[in-house]
Amino acid sequence: MNLSLDRRSFLRVTAIAGGGFMLASYLEPLDLLAQGRGRGSAPPLSPNAFVSIDANGIVTITAKNPEIGQGVKQMLPMLIAEELDADWKDVRIVQADLDAATYGSQSAGGSFATPSNWEPMRRIGAAARHMLVAAAAQSWTVPASEITTTPGRLVHAGSGRSAGYGEFASAAARLAPPDQDTLVLKDSKDYRIIGQPVPGVDNHKIVTGQPLFGSDIKVPGLLYAVYQRCPVYGGKALSANLDAIKALPGITHAFIIADGVGGGSMSGVAILANSWWYAESARTQLKVTWDNGSATSDSSADFATRAAELATETPHGTSRQDGDADTAIAGAAKMVEAAYAYPFLTHAPMEPPNATASFKDGKLEMWAGTQQPGGVVNTIATALGITPDDITVHLPRMGGSFGRRLYNDYVVETALIAKEVGVPVQLRWSREDEMQHDVFRPAGYHFLKAGLDAGGQISGWRNHFISFNVAGAPPVEGRNGQPASLRSAGSSTLSGTEFPARFIPHFATHTSLMPLTVTTGAHRAPGACAISFVMQSFLDELAHAAGKDPVQFRLDLLARPQIAEGAGGGYDAERMTGVLTLVAEKSGWGRRELPAGSGLGVAFHFSHRGYFAEVAEVSVDANKRIRVNKVWVAGDIGRQIINPLNAESQVHSGVIDGMSQLMQEIDVQGGQIAQKNFDTYPVLRLRQAPPEIEVHWLLSDNDPTGLGEPSLPPILPAITNALYTATGTRVRSLPLSKHGFSWR
Repeated sequence: MNLSLDRRSFLRVTAIAGGGFMLASYLEPLDLLAQGRGRGSAPPLSPNAFVSIDANGIVTITAKNPEIGQGVKQMLPMLIAEELDADWKDVRIVQADLDAATYGSQSAGGSFATPSNWEPMRRIGAAARHMLVAAAAQSWTVPASEITTTPGRLVHAGSGRSAGYGEFASAAARLAPPDQDTLVLKDSKDYRIIGQPVPGVDNHKIVTGQPLFGSDIKVPGLLYAVYQRCPVYGGKALSANLDAIKALPGITHAFIIADGVGGGSMSGVAILANSWWYAESARTQLKVTWDNGSATSDSSADFATRAAELATETPHGTSRQDGDADTAIAGAAKMVEAAYAYPFLTHAPMEPPNATASFKDGKLEMWAGTQQPGGVVNTIATALGITPDDITVHLPRMGGSFGRRLYNDYVVETALIAKEVGVPVQLRWSREDEMQHDVFRPAGYHFLKAGLDAGGQISGWRNHFISFNVAGAPPVEGRNGQPASLRSAGSSTLSGTEFPARFIPHFATHTSLMPLTVTTGAHRAPGACAISFVMQSFLDELAHAAGKDPVQFRLDLLARPQIAEGAGGGYDAERMTGVLTLVAEKSGWGRRELPAGSGLGVAFHFSHRGYFAEVAEVSVDANKRIRVNKVWVAGDIGRQIINPLNAESQVHSGVIDGMSQLMQEIDVQGGQIAQKNFDTYPVLRLRQAPPEIEVHWLLSDNDPTGLGEPSLPPILPAITNALYTATGTRVRSLPLSKHGFSWR
């Protein structure tokens, strides 16, 4: 998608203290809707930023989007600084507060920051440079076309004059902004900042332990809160030993919030104290009478049993059907059948959810690490009986998220508690809170069957996918035959275009639903983080059943003519072929001799506009302990890698996160979560990580896309496929620990 600020967008220029200027882009509401992404319900694109230059030439660029560790806080300013032709050493970066009137939509998620801001942010920088050039041209009485720039300076070669940006900042502030059509953006060969490895702007503060994150916030009179929810999802607090809790050391308040008010908030008991430890210690003595509600029927074991039953019944709906899959499979030379499953997962960011709020004189000031700060304002306003204009939201850096902070339950709860007590409050979730009251990645069950013809090609494919609807809602026929209620159950959908759809003439994806009360939602690479494991593992099974090399089998499949999809198909087989070929070459696929107990596995996936293929080399000892010796990654995210240092880090992060998921499971038992901390929900340790993750980029003639998510999905099947090569054991369900495997 090509994004730009059109004629109705405008630049506002205002003088600032110190003789500088500020430049900001604005989009009218209709423009935002016109530039929306994906389906009509997706949030509109609103790329906005501002830049200011003081009289000394120091350039301050505001990073508008929340920073969760993905590097957007330096990436967006890099785009602006490049076209501004700033000297990076003179650039300072500040984090924006939530301000929809100035910045438009401010969010983090979906690997969307790059594609939505690639052109608009550069145009802002180009407009600022244009105005500085115009100011110098007026002062020097020369044509603007004769003035060039070097980093941070204006140069007129004909007269030998030059000046720093700061000398003309004030004059530039008085000029009208340029027409957008007159802006000429740099050729990539002239980039000085884009494409260079730029360290994270907050790195020094992070490694030296300086205040930066939400739990670092300190305001006068601050009290610390914990919030006890019902152990069973959706349960309600009826009564508690509040007087006994209030009598404990350091405790200032204890009260029940009877009902949730939206945003995922739930009924519970709030305890406030002069320190978080006092509040957390008091919680251990809390005795609550709960109404557990209906979630007591939710059970992982029962879901698996019911899924197996549904697999034998008529599906509730069909999301895609091409040709006659059942007939093609029945007449195939060889038939392969397999059942795959994956569990619920929690996000487990290193920094659990927290927020700080102060309610005074009918106004709320909030400090919240959230991926969707704008989305929570109306919910808070309704809950507190104030207007959105009465709410100020600051955006501290977040210590990870992986999708957790797309959901603002903890923010709403903080606001409710702050209004109740009338003093500043910081609510901190413990690790146990975070793990037992998350918005979980949903489990899923796939019952697959495929036929191979005499030449070893897939002649038919059938998948009965079983997942969840919401709170027992009956299936409702939705768009393209997909049950509408399925789409409402978090990221538990299976798109009708998911590969290998369109590459197999006789293809069917059927869906059935089970009722669910436990809350589910997006995880890093929503949907893809689970679906890639299933699709790429079953493709590997078919390759081996056909007696073909797994890489060549996939290349042959990608080379088949695609069934016409129409608008929105979005899958470029040539780009996927490119990364698969590249990763096979770099890994020495088919040319390397490995010892017994070792093997290579390959997988690819298209996710969040990124094309990634990965090869893993694993070894397994006699005790089924796994060592991932090396991972090769090939990615195509367009024609430009904006920040190579951060790009490689994001890929490494995706591989490590995906490896963690291979051993993780959330077990729902009677509406409660069995796991409480990292002792039962393991995160990959440093000693278990691959000694080397080798990253290669395939540049293609496409606008750059994001990197927060697309490198994660292929690593799961790449490793499980390698396990099959090394041991002969085909893993069809996760976690690996249930098959006796562990990390070495």
